[in-house]
Amino acid sequence: MSVCERVSLLNCGHKLVFDLQPVDNHKTDTDWKKDEKSFELYFKSNYQRFCSYAYTFLKDQDDAEDIVQQIFITMWEKRDILNIETSATAYMMRAIRNASLNRLKHAEVKQSYVNEKGNEQLSGNLVTSVVVNELQAQIAKAIDALPQQCRIIFSMSRFEELTYTEIATKLNLSVKTVENQMGKALRLMRERLKDYLLLIIILGAVL
Repeated sequence: MSVCERVSLLNCGHKLVFDLQPVDNHKTDTDWKKDEKSFELYFKSNYQRFCSYAYTFLKDQDDAEDIVQQIFITMWEKRDILNIETSATAYMMRAIRNASLNRLKHAEVKQSYVNEKGNEQLSGNLVTSVVVNELQAQIAKAIDALPQQCRIIFSMSRFEELTYTEIATKLNLSVKTVENQMGKALRLMRERLKDYLLLIIILGAVL
């Protein structure tokens, strides 16, 4: 199903049906679970860019849309018990990344089994994929290990692509504080990921 077409999300026996038209009134991350209308606005505002993010991992539009839709379903169904420490968008980006990597890993295992009898080129590709997946996992662990304020600011900068001024406004902080916290986050992550820095440079990863 095309990103530009109607998307139906199944939820508890009924359908949430959202038309993916441009939305002028962007809801904040804290409004999405107030009611179905707020969730719909959040969905419309972010669906296409979330699919684009998933596509960077999966390289398949249908798989990317399927991942994003499933995460939205889970997010809606568990809205009353979800404890999101950063923002809904940072939560979605992390969930999309993890789900995409899991799907890739599953596909690799399946393909490896099918081609178990021979294909050296495939073996080389699998080794490369394993290295990339390991790097992604280590980066995720490094982000999770950051102090809370560093983690929030880093996620808003890297995953939501907000400027320091926008982050400062959202968190009611000074721009200087945001700059200092970002500097601290990068220092801590580079220290934690020092064994992977060459790979990070080669792959153009999050740092």
